[in-house]
Amino acid sequence: MIFDKLKKFDILFDSPEGDCPPVFSSGDVVSGRVVVDLSGECRVDSLKLHAEGFAKVHWTESRSAGSSTAYTQNYSDEVEYLNRREVLLQADNGDVTVLPAGRHEFPFSFQLPEETLVTSFEGKHGSIRYWVKVKLHRPWATVRKIKKEFTVIEPIDINTPALLAPQAGTKDKMARAWYRNFGQVSVTAKIDRKGYTPGEMIPVFAEFDNATSRSVVPRAYITQTQTFIARGTMKQKRAVVATLCGDIVGARCRETWHGRAIKIPPVGPSVLQCRIIKVEYMLKVCVDVPGTSKMCLELPLVIGTIPLHPFGSRTSSVSSQYSVNLEWLRMAIPEQPEPPPDYSSVVTEEEAVQRHNTVVLQPAEDLSGILERPLMAFVQEFRFRPPPIYSEVDPNPQPLNMRPRCMTC
Repeated sequence: MIFDKLKKFDILFDSPEGDCPPVFSSGDVVSGRVVVDLSGECRVDSLKLHAEGFAKVHWTESRSAGSSTAYTQNYSDEVEYLNRREVLLQADNGDVTVLPAGRHEFPFSFQLPEETLVTSFEGKHGSIRYWVKVKLHRPWATVRKIKKEFTVIEPIDINTPALLAPQAGTKDKMARAWYRNFGQVSVTAKIDRKGYTPGEMIPVFAEFDNATSRSVVPRAYITQTQTFIARGTMKQKRAVVATLCGDIVGARCRETWHGRAIKIPPVGPSVLQCRIIKVEYMLKVCVDVPGTSKMCLELPLVIGTIPLHPFGSRTSSVSSQYSVNLEWLRMAIPEQPEPPPDYSSVVTEEEAVQRHNTVVLQPAEDLSGILERPLMAFVQEFRFRPPPIYSEVDPNPQPLNMRPRCMTC
């Protein structure tokens, strides 16, 4: 039987980096080989390949229909991004093909759609996956199947006008306890741009004005929000991925951050173009106000894959000159003195109540216009030419009698 004769049945992708798994994007050609290693002669009807890509979401919620009646509501949806079929082995007249003992390799190749795909993603209530499935059909035998996934990363170039724009805001709050006012706390924060890549440092410029009679503690967080959408309802999962703790600001004192740095860990890029799955990032600058809930100022972030070009912004801060490791999939989590706090410790009570009661899908900021256009077209727009090379010798010397003279000569 085939189970005794089939020693190896595998899918091998062609990778320019040897043993490292390949990474693809829209328009790339996916190629590889299907390996069939036999210990003896084998009769085969066909060998077929099917490449697929889907975004899928699913979760359940318990509902009550009365005092003694409860039921479970299911939410699910999916979006197809890839569907390619290829026949690797099949006789033209429908006869059986006899493969001799030994190793057989069947090459395959197909092109991913030119339209923008969505970056691979794994979440609690959904995923975005791409895979190749191969079926081996034999006479009077069970179909043998093998499946192997591959990674798709859609480029997000942060060298675009919207992602190079500075982000700033201000917020204030009155500290109250038992109908008594203790004074006002205000925070003003700014970052030099909206788009960053994993491994970069974000310099935070902020001012904390504590007009209360108590001390407050300023902090900064980078949060990730995963949004899963189905049937007009959304399910969200939030997490803190990086933290920054400032010094205590005493009563009626002011504290200033002159570019206090917070590092972006090796997280996945933002997912903004999928209809049912969103992955968004936010920089929260917060103040723990005694006697009242936490006050947070939110500045939106987009985590990209193409880093800031050296000449992309003449006025950008030194943060863009830090070394950036693009291979975020292989980066190790940096050592931290303590794990980041739970998201519940970052969100204010008002925000938590408001988001808990909100079940209708809220329109998010539309960035489709940024990413729908050709990604590489923005690079040339913002890559200014470098200044000319300095030289001690004038490359265009003038005759002595043509040189300008000093007024005192």
